[in-house]
Amino acid sequence: MLEGKELILATKKYAKEDRKKSWILTISTLAVLALTYVGIFFNVHIIGKIICSVLAGLTLVRMFIIYHDYIHKSILQKSQLANAIFTVFGLYILAPKSIWKRSHDYHHQHNSKLYTSGVGSFPIVTKEKFVSSSWKERTIYLFIRHPLTVSFGYLFAFIYGMCIRSFASSPRKHWDSLVSLFLHFGVGTMMYLFAGWEGVILGFVMPALISSALGTYFFYAQHNFPGVTYANKDGWTYISAALSSSSYMKMNRLMRWFSGNIGYHHIHHLNARIPFYNLPKVFAEIPELQQAKRTSLNPRDIFRCFKLKVWDEEAQRMIGRKELFRYKSAVA
Repeated sequence: MLEGKELILATKKYAKEDRKKSWILTISTLAVLALTYVGIFFNVHIIGKIICSVLAGLTLVRMFIIYHDYIHKSILQKSQLANAIFTVFGLYILAPKSIWKRSHDYHHQHNSKLYTSGVGSFPIVTKEKFVSSSWKERTIYLFIRHPLTVSFGYLFAFIYGMCIRSFASSPRKHWDSLVSLFLHFGVGTMMYLFAGWEGVILGFVMPALISSALGTYFFYAQHNFPGVTYANKDGWTYISAALSSSSYMKMNRLMRWFSGNIGYHHIHHLNARIPFYNLPKVFAEIPELQQAKRTSLNPRDIFRCFKLKVWDEEAQRMIGRKELFRYKSAVA
């Protein structure tokens, strides 16, 4: 059985890019995305337009994962063309390179640490900390983790979190967040001028809502699932954060394509330099990684993930609202 550093070393051979494959998958994904927009704006039947709008939202998720891999330096490095493509894409999807890289790198370095994992991720507090917090602090904490907040990740995670908040906190460092807002809504305005409100709703709003909701939920559920563990800074290790605090999200083949294999999230956290197209191979060839804690897009699993609210240090598990307020009543 491979453990610890041996397990990381076993993944090293998969962290090699096939440059041709990276370009083929990037260009083909952009081509599929372009075709969905052709369908939205030139399809004569409204049902066909709606189907293309949904497909555009799903394909944006895949393109985001490819962008995410580029920022992790696992694909298409030292290419001016790739840099131009991904810079523009990041700006359009409201995840400009400066804030995405800073927050996401921090997330990888602090995933599952109590109190410090909230930057670039969803905050986690213990039940004791929650109960001792002010009403305002508790309300904000629960709001951030609420299913509706995750579902409207377009507004809360991307427009506000990635762009408005980052620019307001550091205009010099995150000037591209302001550029991102102007570009994003500039494209929306052009769609209105070209195709009216139907074009805005189907070509702009729906794809953004779908891709943002799905992307935000992936990010939530891959670190907030039954069986997840959290640790204080002293007891934290990089390997345990990957294998015990990052899930394997089981999906069918179609959703694996749209999600760019991000369901193999525990492997990604073990070695972020593995290109997304190699993740299924790593999972298939290293048995130890097949024992990962699992979740899925089954409604029952989604409900279970959303039930989790705070960390119970005594029980060493996440607990829900009922257990939390039972504890609050006991200590009151």
